[in-house]
Amino acid sequence: VQLQASGGGLVQAGDSLTLSCKASPPTFNNYVMGWFRQAPGKEREFVVATRWSGGYPKYGDPVKGRFTVSKDRTTNTLLLQMNNLKVEDTADYYCTARYGWTTAYYSEDQYHYWGQGTLVTVSS
Repeated sequence: VQLQASGGGLVQAGDSLTLSCKASPPTFNNYVMGWFRQAPGKEREFVVATRWSGGYPKYGDPVKGRFTVSKDRTTNTLLLQMNNLKVEDTADYYCTARYGWTTAYYSEDQYHYWGQGTLVTVSS
C-alpha cells in the first residue's frame, strides 16, 4: 500500500484548504484510512479516521465541525476539507491506513501504512 499526500500550503486564519491522499493499489474496501497531524515540538495527533467502505467518520475533538473527510472512489483518493482554519492547525499532516476497523482508531500505533507529510501553515 502506498499513500501519496498533497495539498498543504500557507493560508490565513479563517481560510479553507483541502488535502488529498491518493492510495494504491485500489483494493481498499476493508481498509480504514485517516489523517494525523504533528505540530513542531508536539506529538502526533489524531485528526480523523474513516472506513473506506462507508459509515460515519470519527473526528478528533480539535477539528470537529470544521474538518470533513470524503472519498473519491474513482481515483482512490481520500480528501480532507479543512474550513475555518486556526493558527493551532499548523502542522505536518499525514495520511494513514490500516486493514480493518479498530476501536483504538485514534492511536497512531494502530496504523500500518503512512504517507509522507504535507505541511499546512496557518498565519494570523
